[in-house]
Amino acid sequence: MKKTAIFLIAILSLVSCKKEKETQIEEEVTVETPSEIQPINDDILESAVIYEANIRQYSEAGTFDEFTKDIPQLRELGVKVIWLMPINPISETKRKATGGDFAYKIEDEAERAKMLGSYYAVSDYTKVNPEFGTIEDFRELVKTAHDNGIYVILDWVPNHTGWDHVWIKDHPEYYVKNNKGEITDPLNPDGTSKGWGDVAQLDYTNMDMQNKMIEDMMYWVKEEKVDGFRCDHIEPTPVDFWQRAIAELRAERNVFMLGENDEPKFMKGSDLFEMEYGWKFHHLMKDITKGHKPVAEFDSLMNYIDKAYEKDDIIMNFVTNHDENSWNGIVTDRYGEASESVLALSYMIPGMPLIYSGQEYDLSHRLKFFEKDLIPKTKGKVWPALEKLGALKNTNSALHGGKKPADYGRIQTGNENVLAFKRSKNESEVVYIGNFSDQVQDVSTSLQGTFTDYMTAEKIDIDNTLKLDAWGYKILVKQ
Repeated sequence: MKKTAIFLIAILSLVSCKKEKETQIEEEVTVETPSEIQPINDDILESAVIYEANIRQYSEAGTFDEFTKDIPQLRELGVKVIWLMPINPISETKRKATGGDFAYKIEDEAERAKMLGSYYAVSDYTKVNPEFGTIEDFRELVKTAHDNGIYVILDWVPNHTGWDHVWIKDHPEYYVKNNKGEITDPLNPDGTSKGWGDVAQLDYTNMDMQNKMIEDMMYWVKEEKVDGFRCDHIEPTPVDFWQRAIAELRAERNVFMLGENDEPKFMKGSDLFEMEYGWKFHHLMKDITKGHKPVAEFDSLMNYIDKAYEKDDIIMNFVTNHDENSWNGIVTDRYGEASESVLALSYMIPGMPLIYSGQEYDLSHRLKFFEKDLIPKTKGKVWPALEKLGALKNTNSALHGGKKPADYGRIQTGNENVLAFKRSKNESEVVYIGNFSDQVQDVSTSLQGTFTDYMTAEKIDIDNTLKLDAWGYKILVKQ
């Protein structure tokens, strides 16, 4: 009996050891699969900052990989959406050069090789520009953004293609033609050229072309997991195309749609664009800071937005972008000493603020558009300002600017040079007061109590009056 008992104990011990080893092996090889980022949604959009990435000019190499390295630090600026300028291959035929002429006219081969053309002269909607890297590099960029809680939208060019585009040869019927049967570049309503000779105009009366356009957009949503699109120059394209296209894309995955336009017709209803450009804000503030228009015109703008747009429409507010920087100059060219005040204002008003590549590094030159250039990478005055503004935008419901924006209420100051208003939601309040003149201003308001000057963290006791430096501003948070 003893021998039998000892034998059984030994067998049980061996079995137990074997099971323990198997468990250890299973534990060693078990790898947790990270959960995918949740689809972009209304809550994200309420407090989001959007970043426009110019891959070509962002780094010396001008690649996806170099930009990907910096994605984690964009979180420091409150960025929740990255808009990538077009990542597709660029046509060689009729490629544009600096100065606006065609690159093929440059006799010097070395100089001609520098001309990389316009990002917006796409030769294939479903490929990546080899200058930027491979599709695997792009996938790593998207993954890194998602791992950092940031969404990625692609710049899409629906109105025209480059002259090397695969459709030119295989489907010439997809394009607008003149009375000689020749494919044309984009034309003005009077039939004259827009001057965009490096691209060919697509014909939206051709339903096969529309279907193929949607199919190519779907590739990026379904296969590459992008979170939406910034769509270039949408005014000439038909609204009913976008109603169909956006509905089909959202049936696959919830996507965020930004249109380059400021016409409310592209934002009506649930199956159209969610956000468009705040061009009117941009141009008005340029006029106000240069003394061409009074501060009172800001009230007219806010009244227009309130009447023209639906409650859940989002405006993208900006002080610069790729077009403004390359063609119209740097931020201080437009706003001078009021540059920081207008930047803060773009975060305070309803909508979503934009940061353009290099802006965070005090970009002080116009980036070349058709050839390689480089943004600075030294943090100066703008980075810390963007950090503070981004943190407030991300965390304070009084700055919600999405589908359920915080309330906006004008504060009267009795001073024609001063703009003041309050944003409020969920018992949170934030006040903006800006002096848009080159003189110190005494301001009378209805404000009373103790506030925090958000940008300096100082406590301020206000009893209906305060003083603002020339071109100065304050963001006040009630204690």
